[in-house]
Amino acid sequence: MAPVKKSVHPKRKGAVLVIAMIFVIIFSALAVSMATMSGANTQLASNQRKVDCALGSAESGLDVERYWLDTVMFPSDTPENKYFITVMNSLEANMDANSITNIVLKKNTGEILPVTLDSTSGQTFSGQMSISNTNPYNLEVSTIGGDGQITRTIKVDYYIEPYEHPIFNFGLATKGPINYTGNPTTVGVAEAWEADIYIESSGSATALSVGGNTNFHGDIMIGNPAATANFGGDVKIDGDQGQDAIDSHVHVGVPPVAFPEPDTARFIPYATGDVIDSTTDLGSYTNILVNCSIAANTNPVFPKSVTIQGILLIYSPNVVTFTQNVALQGIIVGLGDYTVDPPIDRIDVLGNFASGPYPAGVEFDAIRAEEGSSIVAPGFGMSFQGNFSTLEGVVAVSGVLFTGNVNAMIQGTIINYSEIPMVIEGNASMTFDRADSVKVPAGFDTLRVLNYDPSSYSEVVP
Repeated sequence: MAPVKKSVHPKRKGAVLVIAMIFVIIFSALAVSMATMSGANTQLASNQRKVDCALGSAESGLDVERYWLDTVMFPSDTPENKYFITVMNSLEANMDANSITNIVLKKNTGEILPVTLDSTSGQTFSGQMSISNTNPYNLEVSTIGGDGQITRTIKVDYYIEPYEHPIFNFGLATKGPINYTGNPTTVGVAEAWEADIYIESSGSATALSVGGNTNFHGDIMIGNPAATANFGGDVKIDGDQGQDAIDSHVHVGVPPVAFPEPDTARFIPYATGDVIDSTTDLGSYTNILVNCSIAANTNPVFPKSVTIQGILLIYSPNVVTFTQNVALQGIIVGLGDYTVDPPIDRIDVLGNFASGPYPAGVEFDAIRAEEGSSIVAPGFGMSFQGNFSTLEGVVAVSGVLFTGNVNAMIQGTIINYSEIPMVIEGNASMTFDRADSVKVPAGFDTLRVLNYDPSSYSEVVP
């Protein structure tokens, strides 16, 4: 058989080459497309890195600004229209005191000039601070972070608010030691910390002395690292007993706590009632004292029970003696000198003592906003020699003596400004209800600080 001869149709010649070329073109286009996409992705990644670096620079700048803004503190009587320049002056002074030279603050405008974080990558931050146009207590802070040509901005708010003195974190706070002669009980209504005790005791080796059994809820903080706490009987603190209670709840050598000087002069305008002086016949005088003041050197002895309504303002020097019961419906304020120790001024309550809220009446409207304090008399020693039952605010005096039956509900802190001991005789029971107490008690609104509002954090979209 003759071999079969295959032939190719003329129209099909070169088809394979054409198809191959088509595939080459397609794959080339895909390669070019992928290269282009890869380049775009690289550029996007580079841009995102720069954005992240810019945002990181802003975050770093915000951390720096927050650190220094937290150091700002100024007097509460600063006029509102001076808040901004006072904050800027405080910032400048604090940075100068710490030899900070790489942060330049233009205090008249609140601008922080660019600060270099990384010279190689060009990372910087700058800032701007200003008082809100709608709220004089709101400091608006903007931080701009940069990475080359890309910037990101973070805005936050600080609020100018009263400073909460740490002394009010305690139920009892004293510069001198505390001496309990009997079986003391100090408890918190809701939490153990409400009955915490701070004892500075810088001049005494024995910070705490308890004659009988101890039943405490709160911890005992002792500032003097060389001081001791002596317990004469069984020890129970916050459920722990014996040496375990002492080891867990008595802390020696803690950081010092400042004893703030209250602004007693602020109460002078409230004393619009009678002035009790050496010519006042207290035997026939009313037993209700309404917004009264006691002149210096009067040394009055009240022969009958009294109700104090509003304010009782006591000038120095004075020794004031209440021979009978005292019902306090307001604040006792002593204009003494707390730096004089032992004090020359005194307030002695020989009968029962109890405090309560302001009474109704328009004559107390002006003082009604003064909350959280019952007795503000640093420089005055004070004794409670009868039954001591209720206290609706802070007691701040120089030397405290309880010799009667103490079975008290206390809504505040008892502060002793004196190095002489706070003495609590008998089987004293103190229940502290401070969870909802006033954070800045009357007379202690002495400083302003800047408080950061975390909810105000926002990134400004360019």
